[in-house]
Amino acid sequence: MSQHPNISLPSPTITPVSQTFWEGIQAGHLSLQQCDRCEQWVFYPREHCPHCFHDSLTWKKASGRGRLKTWSVIHRAGHPAWQAHTPYVVGVVVLEEGPSLLTHVLVDETDLTYNMKVEMEISEIGPHPLPFFKKQEETI
Repeated sequence: MSQHPNISLPSPTITPVSQTFWEGIQAGHLSLQQCDRCEQWVFYPREHCPHCFHDSLTWKKASGRGRLKTWSVIHRAGHPAWQAHTPYVVGVVVLEEGPSLLTHVLVDETDLTYNMKVEMEISEIGPHPLPFFKKQEETI
């Protein structure tokens, strides 16, 4: 099996609609859209609310916290550049604000539990910072 040392990680696709999201990640926080009519939170970035179809969405800083609903441990990456990082965990996180997102989960696979509290951590992998999630630290 050949190695691919010169293959770089794929970058996120940054569009005019998603640019504010990626600027927030670059600044170290999670930004989500919220509908100005029905007040539902929206993720992934889009031009219209998927709940009421209104076309006025406002970007707001989100908590960056949520709960892990499901996950999978990746042993064979879909892109050759990710193979060097295997095994890794991807999961669906339901954010406190409501939307779900698919993300890397920075938790050892033996410690994963359903509904685990998680919080965002910006990870520098490749040329762009990426929003990954780790186990939420307990507060006293």
